[in-house]
Amino acid sequence: MFLLEFTTGNFLSFREKKTLSMEAAKIKEYPENVIQTGKYNLLKSAVIYGANASGKSNLIKALKFMLDTIINSARLNSTDTLNAKPFLLDEESSQKPSYFELLFIDGNNRFRYGFEIDDKRIHSEWLYLLPLEAKSKKDNMLFVRQGNEIIISEDFNEGKGLESKTRDNGLFLSVCDQFNGLLSKQLMSLFGAKIKIMSGIDHNAESSMTSFFMKTFEDISNKFFQDMQLGFTDIELAEEEKRNEDKAITTHNKYNAKEEIIGKVNFKIRENESSGTNKIYDMAGYLLLGLNFGVPVIIDELDAKLHPLLTHKIIELFHSPETNPKNAQLIFSTHDTNLLGCNCFRRDQIWFTEKDRTESTDLYSLVEFKEPDGGKVRNDRSFEKDYIAGRYGAIPFIGNFNNLINHDHTTKN
Repeated sequence: MFLLEFTTGNFLSFREKKTLSMEAAKIKEYPENVIQTGKYNLLKSAVIYGANASGKSNLIKALKFMLDTIINSARLNSTDTLNAKPFLLDEESSQKPSYFELLFIDGNNRFRYGFEIDDKRIHSEWLYLLPLEAKSKKDNMLFVRQGNEIIISEDFNEGKGLESKTRDNGLFLSVCDQFNGLLSKQLMSLFGAKIKIMSGIDHNAESSMTSFFMKTFEDISNKFFQDMQLGFTDIELAEEEKRNEDKAITTHNKYNAKEEIIGKVNFKIRENESSGTNKIYDMAGYLLLGLNFGVPVIIDELDAKLHPLLTHKIIELFHSPETNPKNAQLIFSTHDTNLLGCNCFRRDQIWFTEKDRTESTDLYSLVEFKEPDGGKVRNDRSFEKDYIAGRYGAIPFIGNFNNLINHDHTTKN
């Protein structure tokens, strides 16, 4: 599965519709960062920068909300709410539905699926398909739902007769899956298992995937931890973990006064290892899943708790044809400006979030950014230096803090 575009609007800080595109622009730098599939050139990674509270995390939350809505739709009762989170700082927007659309490629087809929802109902829903070999750029409508009306094409017979079985707060695609529609089942499986999203800050719950890899692909997981050079000589699952409890044991050398190895010491990873080591452990399963099975991986705050060289190495794993033979895609947010100077990103892989005067988030890439003279950013610019200087926007504006101290009062000992 390859992600092509994700669009959201009227959700959290996104008032207007904004699109993150993984389609490569017609530029020449770093061709190894581009995936060719059919007539499409896609990016292996995208990095999102922005000030705190600018909307970086909200973009990832929007994609997660969309996937969660799809996965959980069949479990809802008719009276359950949908947890929609519209843009609240605009009187009009707060009363309108939120918008989500995903373009992706699976097998020999490009799909476009999306919906608009508020807290109580699905306002619209649509599914389109375009074969990769098709000469036309116009995709074929499979179904379109608007209000209480669902129009189904002849190419989506699995949906016929199910219109009346669709709840106001239920997705039609989910209903078709419940009645064993072949394409619906395929797409629901993709949404449930083929896109992985995790937080780079609250990540303990994700370690179950790492446990799976350590149990199932021991050689691969061991090689990953060895190459990361995290300070321990070995790592294995504790007996408790084999009974589905979340624990791993790391092994360290023990030395005498002459710095000679005299034995081994075992550490419980949660209690004795650093927060950065624990994060690598928790992320490892998702990273290895992506690299070995071509699953897109999305991480909010990838750099949190990690040394810049470790972050850089993770990006290299996805860019390298040797370590990423299945062409998995990595999308992440970060504050690590060192990565802008690492000579590893194309201009179309670098994205920024910035809020306007109404606190609505804008989203744009470096390749589409216009200089004051109207020209585009050249590929020989120092992206890191320019970004920190505010050339591309998306940085915090910090006050002078002069009024923090009350100079009229002094404290005497």
